[in-house]
Amino acid sequence: MAFSLLLDPEPVPLAVDADGVIRVGGTRVTLETIVAAFSQGATAEEIAQQYPTVSLTDIYSAIGYYLRHRADVEKYLEERRRESDAARQEIESHLGPDGIRERLLARRSSKG
Repeated sequence: MAFSLLLDPEPVPLAVDADGVIRVGGTRVTLETIVAAFSQGATAEEIAQQYPTVSLTDIYSAIGYYLRHRADVEKYLEERRRESDAARQEIESHLGPDGIRERLLARRSSKG
């Protein structure tokens, strides 16, 4: 009698949070973080060492998802970059980058 391996599809450990950010394995680590590390040459094992809250299995699944859906994930990542840039510009427009060093030095000297 031959052994039969049951091939059930397993869910990908990705979830979208309330802010529309995709997180991996029920952690706060984002898909963006995993993909960036992988794209910079990190292995799944190295990523697991850097982000110990994410299981190695979930990292491999996230990388596999990225590789199978690269175009869609790249679109998502581009949208995240645009949102991040817009938020940074909004913050800078209110605070202004001019004088940051002086404000930080003044704050430091007022505490000491």
